[in-house]
Amino acid sequence: MAESGYGKYIITELKTPEFGKEWNETYAKFAKRILWMDENVVDGAFQMNCSWYLKPADHAPVGHTHDADEIIGFFGSDPNDPYELDAEIEFWIEDEQFILTRTCMILIPGGMKHCPLIIRKVNRPVFHFSTVTAGTYKLDAEQA
Repeated sequence: MAESGYGKYIITELKTPEFGKEWNETYAKFAKRILWMDENVVDGAFQMNCSWYLKPADHAPVGHTHDADEIIGFFGSDPNDPYELDAEIEFWIEDEQFILTRTCMILIPGGMKHCPLIIRKVNRPVFHFSTVTAGTYKLDAEQA
């Protein structure tokens, strides 16, 4: 974005998060990250990730917690039926399993264990986002 007083708040290019080369390479096998924002990208920002899930994944984030609240979303890409995910995603909250097949948003209060997240089937790309109301994406000490 052009340099101006407020242009710094508009992000149009991916600045890859610092999870390590191996994690970023694994993620790229099943998803296309679009944009990432946190306090390292824009001073004062909370964390948000946007991606397209393109195919099933045999690698899944393991159960973890964050100190801050998180909202996770999965959106179908059929404009004629936007609530049909046309995919199957296994998602765990605490010790309860959910099989997601419809567009949804999930609130994970700070301290609540969530995941694994397993992408079982993808017939059509799924738009995915997650946002943590903290400046960076931090896992509990057991997962760090």
